[in-house]
Amino acid sequence: MKVLLRKTISKLGHVGEIVEVKRGYARNYLLPQGLAVEPSTANLRAIEIEKQRYLEELAKQRDELQAKADLVQGKEITIFARANPEGHLYGSVGPAQLVAALAAENVFLEPEYLVLDPPIRQLDKYDVAVRFSEEITATIHVSIVPIREDDEQSDEPASEEAADEATEEVTEAPSDEVTEQATEAASEETEETEKTEKAQEKD
Repeated sequence: MKVLLRKTISKLGHVGEIVEVKRGYARNYLLPQGLAVEPSTANLRAIEIEKQRYLEELAKQRDELQAKADLVQGKEITIFARANPEGHLYGSVGPAQLVAALAAENVFLEPEYLVLDPPIRQLDKYDVAVRFSEEITATIHVSIVPIREDDEQSDEPASEEAADEATEEVTEAPSDEVTEQATEAASEETEETEKTEKAQEKD
């Protein structure tokens, strides 16, 4: 059975084309869903207008996708990941991580545009394809580098030094107070001794 497509259908045809399909497929799916109509003269004229609108919208979408492809083409991003001494990652890097890294560079993409199968599991440099459509693609350069432990521990010495200084202040303060109290006690004891001696002299 011949039908006139009102929409582009993958592996079948584009809007405005007349295609041959099984009668059951046409009557049970294409026609009820409004995806196709019978190829009458009136329908051909109506579809021609719809086809023109479709082509204009398609051209607009193509321009937008091409602009995105031009923006992302050759972009270089670096992702830090934990890995063992042989360079094998503890986990993997997939489209979600790449999209997040690109977003940090003010480049925003949908994860499904990235062609990454299987995910990255090794420290290295990779060229990752970005497929916006069958005709529009780009390539980004991804470097997966290890997280260095010394970077994570760089703040520890400063913290330990601050802790030592605080401890010194705490220990020094009581020492001063104890010394002062001991001096006062010794002075009082001396005064008492002098008073006693004077009393004895009078006797």
